[in-house]
Amino acid sequence: MKNKVNSIPVSDRPSFNDEKQFNIEPFFDSSTDFLCIAGYDGYFKRVNPAFLKLLGYTEEELFSRPISDNIYPGDKSITSSYRDHLKKDVPLLNFENRYLTKSGEIVWLTWTSVPKPSLKLIYAIAKNITHIKKLEEERNSLLANLTRVNAEFKQLTYTTSHDLRSPVNNLISLLSLIDTSKIQDEDNLLNIEMLETSAFQLKNTLNKHIDILNEEDKLNVKCEKINLKDTLDNTLEPLRALIEGSKTVFNIDFTEVPYINFNVFYLHSIFLNLISNSIKYSRPGITPKINITSQKTDDFIRIIFTDNGLGFDMEKVGSKIFGLHQSFHDHQDSKGIGLYLVNNYMNSLGGSISLESKVNVGTSFILNFRS
Repeated sequence: MKNKVNSIPVSDRPSFNDEKQFNIEPFFDSSTDFLCIAGYDGYFKRVNPAFLKLLGYTEEELFSRPISDNIYPGDKSITSSYRDHLKKDVPLLNFENRYLTKSGEIVWLTWTSVPKPSLKLIYAIAKNITHIKKLEEERNSLLANLTRVNAEFKQLTYTTSHDLRSPVNNLISLLSLIDTSKIQDEDNLLNIEMLETSAFQLKNTLNKHIDILNEEDKLNVKCEKINLKDTLDNTLEPLRALIEGSKTVFNIDFTEVPYINFNVFYLHSIFLNLISNSIKYSRPGITPKINITSQKTDDFIRIIFTDNGLGFDMEKVGSKIFGLHQSFHDHQDSKGIGLYLVNNYMNSLGGSISLESKVNVGTSFILNFRS
């Protein structure tokens, strides 16, 4: 049986530009997504009922206000930058920013926008992702607090054990200075002997306690031989939409060192944080490029992660870059957690991380793993 659509001559088929043949009003009015048409002058020209309901304005109120008045203050700068690129006929995909409703509520939206230069119009569709952002914020906050509390507890335990060993060692030294040959009382001699024995026992107990802590670290954090390419591929998969939307270009070279001995969960998280940050902090209008290579040095296996993003002013950033809740870019999603976690993962297994960076040139993270 022939397909009925194909049986209609091309010349007889209705045109999508023929408004009489195709009425898009039902689609525009009934969509639960947020549809809008904006002008290059920075004002809405048309929005669907769902968008009006979300923001709480009437058409008359919304159309009389510049679009920037509805955007959360912290997101205005980056939104303006991307809008300028839209005017240069560069489509915008998966862009996230915050809007303020009439009642003052903050809502997160993710946008796909397509410019029409001949009409000086921008056609856009948005989805409300506020609930997702709240879940992410709660998860990141819990994870950061857990990591911080665990690190503080561990540090307190080490500090206590270390600080107690000092007076115990002093006590043992003082006991060794006592000339027991001059003591005639048998009870005093016995007490000194017992005191010396107790001091040595306390010292041994503190040393064993620290050894147990180190053993627990090795037991709780499983290290294994990891294929770098496989781990990276697994990390990239959930980021596929973000990578394709941003057109990120990767240059990967693990030929010198294809395997490392590390915790697979930690490495996955390190790759995830560094890659998502490179895309998040890419320069507007510049295709993100990420280079990841492995090297063998005398003391370490090294992974170098380089991007061409916004970069950091190292004179201002200094050692704060890996601190908790430290953020250095005007980005709505900056929480100062990602690099804090990466640094903790590296340090917890005897590695280290450093960086080199220039503003509007890019950043190189150097990850040193124990051989």
